[in-house]
This record gives sequence, C-alpha cells and structure tokens, in this order.
Amino acid sequence: MLVQTISTSKSHGGTQGVYRHASTATGTDMTFSVFVPDHDEGAQLPVLWFLSGLTCTHANVTDKGEYRAACARHGVILIAPDTSPRGDGVADDGSWDMGQGAGFYVDATQEPWKPHFAMWTYVVEELPVLVAAHFPVDMARQGITGHSMGGHGALTIALHHPDRFRSVSAFAPIVAPTQVPWGKALDAYLGDDDAAKRAHDAVALIADGARVRELLVDQGDADPFLTEQLRPDLLAAACADAGIPLTLRMQPGYDHGYTFVSTFMADHVDWHAARLGA
Repeated sequence: MLVQTISTSKSHGGTQGVYRHASTATGTDMTFSVFVPDHDEGAQLPVLWFLSGLTCTHANVTDKGEYRAACARHGVILIAPDTSPRGDGVADDGSWDMGQGAGFYVDATQEPWKPHFAMWTYVVEELPVLVAAHFPVDMARQGITGHSMGGHGALTIALHHPDRFRSVSAFAPIVAPTQVPWGKALDAYLGDDDAAKRAHDAVALIADGARVRELLVDQGDADPFLTEQLRPDLLAAACADAGIPLTLRMQPGYDHGYTFVSTFMADHVDWHAARLGA
C-alpha cells in the first residue's frame, strides 16, 4: 500500500505529516494526518485516533486541535482521518450535514452512497493496516476519540471493538442518532434496516449489551446542538443502567467549535496516555 507524503513539518520535537493514499474501501484517494513524537529508534508508540465531525477534514484538528504538546510529552501518536470520501463521481447532498464531509463512519448500503461511502471499513479495517505498515505504532495500545459526528464514530467503534481500544473519549458526541434529527444520515445511508442503524447508535448499542471499560466526555453547555442533536443525558442514562463508568463534564460557556475542543484536548490526551501505558 503506497502512501504519498503531502507535507511534513517539525513540531514539539516530533513530526506532523499529512498523507494521501488510494483507498480500496472507498474507491477514492483519502487524506489523513499523523503526528509522531520524537522517539528512540525502533520504539513503537501508542496511538490515539481522532475522528472529526460534520463538514470537517483531517485539517480541522490538525490545525486547531492543540494536541501536539501533550502527545509529545507522553509519546503518543495521533492519527486524524478524513470524514468521508471526496472527489468527482462521489455522491453528495445539498445540505451541509449529508454527503461529502458527513460520512457518519458507516458503510452505506443505499444508492447513491453505496459505491464510495464505506467509512466504517476504511477507519476500522483499512487505515489501521496501512498505518501499522508505515508508522512506529504499537497496535496493542490504541485509544480513540472524536468530536461531534466523530464522537459518534469513536463511541460506536469502541463499543464494537472493546478489546482493541483500551480507552475511548469524545467531545460533544452525537450519542443517539436514531433519536435525533441527524439520524436522517443513517436513514439515507442504511435505509430501513433498523438493526443496522442500532449498530451505529451508541445508546442503542449499550442497551443491547455492548460495553467499554469507561468513558470520558466533554460537552459545552452553550453548545447550540446540545438539546436537540447531542443529548448527553441519554448517554448518561444508558451508562448508569449498564454500569459503565462515565465522566461527563459539562463545561460552562463553551460552544461546539474547536475553541472548545482545543481547550480540553490536552486533558483527553493525558487521560488516554494513562490508560495506554504511555
């Protein structure tokens, strides 16, 4: 699997890179970023995956996330994939919360999305194999986090793969897409298959028996999407019923953007590092 280097630059003693490759999962070129801290030759480092939200690419967290100092301090690699396939011939939608930039980390089964929108397979299967082949990652020590739609992806992926991910956290995640208006994306991508949609809904997964060791979630109380789309109260209730330790931090005055994410990013890196043995 060939990887094209788009750019690299030094930061906090390590290397921030942006890379492109041809994806078999999506049938398109895909771009992702990787921060590799300074490390001893031959060392393998724990890895933290960051999944981005609606309208975003890898660049949002790469440029605004303020994670590198904490990752360098702990020796943790951070990887940020794109949020959807892109390019000519890739289906799109006129609204900002569907189509390109809004893959919702599922494998679409419905037209016109099915040919390219295979973000679950891309993030869960294809990209980890590529990363392991090209970067000094210790795949036995993986954590996952994400923002908004990416928080939804981080939670659902970890709930499906609790043995792979030692730690999972989220920033303002969509926790129950089947119960909120943004569930229109699951309807479009997955059709009338209610079981498939429950498999991509963190609250439903927990109700159906999926478990993780513990969760850290930060949520701004001034987030305009809080009460209609995000519903952290549903996650809190599901975790309480399931006995999953949840640290839900409601942050006074913070909204939904990267000024919020960047404020608490180092806390999340610290939290993951402690659980990854970094």
